[in-house]
Amino acid sequence: MKQTYVSDLKNHIGEEVTLKGWLYNTRSSGKLVFLQFRDGTGIVQCVVFKGNDEAVFEKAKSLGQESSLIVRGTVKTDDRSAIGVEVDVKEIEIIQNVHEYPITPKEHGTEFLMDNRHLWIRSKKQNAVLKVRHTVIKAVRDFFDNNGFILADTPIFTPAACEGTTTLFEVDYFGDEKAYLTQSGQLYNEATAAAFGKSYAFGPTFRAEKSKTRRHLTEFWMVEPEVAYASYEDMMQLGEDMILAVVQRVLKDRQEELKTLERDTTVLEAISAPFPRLHYDDAVKMLQDGHAKGELENNFEWGGDFGAPDETYLSNQFGKPVFVHHFPAAIKGFYFEVDKDDPKYALGIDLLAPEGYGEIIGGGERAASLDYLIEQLEAHNLPRESFEWYLDLRRYGSVPHSGFGMGIERCTAWMCGIEHVRETIPFPRMLYRLKP
Repeated sequence: MKQTYVSDLKNHIGEEVTLKGWLYNTRSSGKLVFLQFRDGTGIVQCVVFKGNDEAVFEKAKSLGQESSLIVRGTVKTDDRSAIGVEVDVKEIEIIQNVHEYPITPKEHGTEFLMDNRHLWIRSKKQNAVLKVRHTVIKAVRDFFDNNGFILADTPIFTPAACEGTTTLFEVDYFGDEKAYLTQSGQLYNEATAAAFGKSYAFGPTFRAEKSKTRRHLTEFWMVEPEVAYASYEDMMQLGEDMILAVVQRVLKDRQEELKTLERDTTVLEAISAPFPRLHYDDAVKMLQDGHAKGELENNFEWGGDFGAPDETYLSNQFGKPVFVHHFPAAIKGFYFEVDKDDPKYALGIDLLAPEGYGEIIGGGERAASLDYLIEQLEAHNLPRESFEWYLDLRRYGSVPHSGFGMGIERCTAWMCGIEHVRETIPFPRMLYRLKP
């Protein structure tokens, strides 16, 4: 018989179907065995009655957790089921009978689960998180594809750093020269934006930060749009529109997964335009006032970059994402445009997510002047020869242009309401974790 998927069972009530998958869990009661059967699209209860066929009943009783099997039976309505149906089993074909599966329904420590990540992703919650991730990615790509952007992916091996080499992984490139794993596709995005007007890159990026916080991975996925003839204000609008599209898609397509994760969806449902725009100076004052009131432990000083407690405090004042712009130029990359009226400010933007999820978008306006960029390369002690191609973008048709980057994992963690980004990617790479 043709395979039917769990997600489609509601369209086959009263019909006999063939399911192919794995045993998620099982329990028995007298003459009945209840198999929680999964196939990747969902979980359905399959009921085996001893009176129908004793051999099938004994087969069902012999199965261990995560055994692979093919089930044939009739689909019946069941109001108690999350998907509204169950399957009355007629036949079971055992592909592999598994025993002593490492991850049992009991509590396991995080390290154990991470060591068994290749198996942990089969569990309900991890499965739900990764399905939400899929939807975040789909929403992002659809948003840019439907708004005239061209996908132009950028190299993973790069000859130079965007912002110095302290957070880059250096690799040997055929013995003769150094290369680095990319920390951002931005510089290359600027080239493709000059070719297409609006472009975006989507792919893995790498940061060699020795950080163990809940927001950091050494390998993560980032979407990076870049737009010619655009300002930092345009990027705030673009970022707002993109985030709203992601939130709406996740709420529309992943209700079941959000329920599995026990996500308070009212928080996501309340997110609406416009997002507040906050000048860095005003953000500093807000943080200093918070310290004065005893709401923040550390007194923030002008000129610093925000830490996690600062970002959380700022976003909590609004209950929805908030943009901060006009950061001190001294803490931003060499490529940032500065405010012509007050050059101590860079035209940079960060979008801070609510509920303590911190910065999920970072970007701004890029410097358009060749002379200024040359000065900046010298000031940052960056080798000019590695950036000659980048300087060409200012020699030949330079225009005002802007862009940003958004980490998929941080956005997914926020959508799911989970604490750590390590659960938002199938196989996380972190400080001291390179396997499985």
